Amino acid sequence: MSTLKEAKVGQTVTVKKLCGEGAVKRRIMDMGITKGTEVYIRKVAPLGDPIEITVRGYELSLRKADAENIETA
Repeated sequence: MSTLKEAKVGQTVTVKKLCGEGAVKRRIMDMGITKGTEVYIRKVAPLGDPIEITVRGYELSLRKADAENIETA
């Protein structure tokens, strides 16, 4: 199992499954990150958190704690 947190800069991954419970999972889905969506890793902040991704044509910053709940293929 690999997660979005483990993806490298410049890599494009596909969301396989969303883990987490309730509000956390809902917030991730509200950002447009759903099963089957392609996510491009744009940058990582100098201290490693957050990561900047491109999803559905827009840029998004995501905490590593949230990225850990997103399984990728």
